[in-house]
Amino acid sequence: MDFKAFKMDGLGNDFVIIDNRQKINNLTKDQIVKICNRNFIGCDQLIFIDSDSSADASLRFFNSDGGESGACGNGTRCVADLISKEKNNKSIILNTNSGKLKSQILDKKIVTTEIGKAKVKWNEIPLSKEIDTKNLNMKIIDLNNKEYLGGTAINVGNPHIVFFVKNIEDFNIETIGPEIENHELFPEKCNVTIAQIIEKNLIKVKVWERGAGLTKACGTAACATAYAGKLNDLTENKTDIEFSTGKLSILIDENNSIHMKGPVSDIKEIYIKL
Repeated sequence: MDFKAFKMDGLGNDFVIIDNRQKINNLTKDQIVKICNRNFIGCDQLIFIDSDSSADASLRFFNSDGGESGACGNGTRCVADLISKEKNNKSIILNTNSGKLKSQILDKKIVTTEIGKAKVKWNEIPLSKEIDTKNLNMKIIDLNNKEYLGGTAINVGNPHIVFFVKNIEDFNIETIGPEIENHELFPEKCNVTIAQIIEKNLIKVKVWERGAGLTKACGTAACATAYAGKLNDLTENKTDIEFSTGKLSILIDENNSIHMKGPVSDIKEIYIKL
């Protein structure tokens, strides 16, 4: 089997995008894992574009472990840019498991996407038991072997937990990430963010993504972090989330809907032979 696909990224968070609107490519879990493997093509997520009569297209997201993901903010922004060129339209609506997401293509390869409202009820995240989602009182240990208790749980298409700490460099996300991702409190696993408030409108983060591992940037984690910051009275309605590769700007509007703005890469055509 061989077919054309696209490679794109948002702040280094990279994707292989397969357009299924003309020809259906049904891939097995093993084939998805192979494509995502850095020794083959490599990406954080694989995205299928499908036809949808109620939107410009619909999207399905798969993590590098082959499992399906509910949402992918940077991936949505990348596909919106791709389809806007095809349709010659600066406003694109894409259907996802999280609902219809509207994107605007701005100048200089900047795309903004409305992710929608966050869910904060324990059973919506979901958690395995009823607990205060604003502070899970979950333990993580820093590099000096000091314990830290906290964690705010939020669902923005995917389950997330955000830990606000004094210095993110004191924590090893590669150790903490998989432990918390697979914690019994999260029956559907979760994305893990260690966050440091730099100032009222700037948060620095490290992210461990459910099913993908360490990632250079994660759009839904940026949204979850900004919302958790506002929830805990640490930040305001507009916040920049800083990754090692750059920033995403998050706006929480008057209806509590989350908007994510950031850059997308050039579109690269690739050919996959399986």
